[in-house]
Amino acid sequence: MAKRESVGRTFAVIIVLCLVCSVVVSGAAVLLKPTQELNKALDVQTNIVQVAGLGRANVAENYKKYIDARLWDIEKGEFSDKPVEGYDQRIAAKEEDTSIKLSPSEDPAGIRRRANLVPIYMAKDEDGNLDSIILPMHGQGLWSTMYAFVAVAPDGETIKGITYYDQGETPGLGGEVENPAWRAKFVGKKLYDENGNPAIKVVKGEAPADSASSVDGLSGATLTSKGVQQTFEFWLGEKGFGPFLTEVQEGKLETGERNNG
Repeated sequence: MAKRESVGRTFAVIIVLCLVCSVVVSGAAVLLKPTQELNKALDVQTNIVQVAGLGRANVAENYKKYIDARLWDIEKGEFSDKPVEGYDQRIAAKEEDTSIKLSPSEDPAGIRRRANLVPIYMAKDEDGNLDSIILPMHGQGLWSTMYAFVAVAPDGETIKGITYYDQGETPGLGGEVENPAWRAKFVGKKLYDENGNPAIKVVKGEAPADSASSVDGLSGATLTSKGVQQTFEFWLGEKGFGPFLTEVQEGKLETGERNNG
């Protein structure tokens, strides 16, 4: 009998400990959620400020002062009145009523679904003039979905910078998408050819020195390099930022300040 009671008490203690731990973990998750959301927003702002060429210091201050964040409705071809603050493009892409499913022929980047609303970040200079347009792009690499911000000049045609801020490619190979030396090779490259087609090519080996749109591929990471190129192919096309960039190129885009988030 004593043995049974001992076993019973042991199980009771284990159950109580499990319940206590679950309550503590759940409580911690709830308490830490605001901090996690704040850190997540700051990380996004940091990458946007850096790719806009505003440096690493005073991120929140520079973001608020120089970045105008707005949501672009791809289906309607216009800015949305909805605020950027609190909007999560990744979540929106999973919901049927806030995204579209892409057919294989429409989806070179391998993202499957595309949110209808996408954030666009317009960086201003000290005089309030448009200095660059930062576009969020993502596409499938070898092992992961790779997330990037691409800074485009006010002409809507020239790359001013690129940063990959979330990816799970092989360190030292595909993971080199985060290497500043490789990212610098995109600066000055033209997004479109003379016929208006997406022109960025990530070639195997070294790109021709006089190429307007070709970039060196990543050594030993052919599939990751292909994923980068296909990401550009999609987001520069009709289902991505193509129509938006056409308006920029034609001078039709109204860039007055709206929402900032």
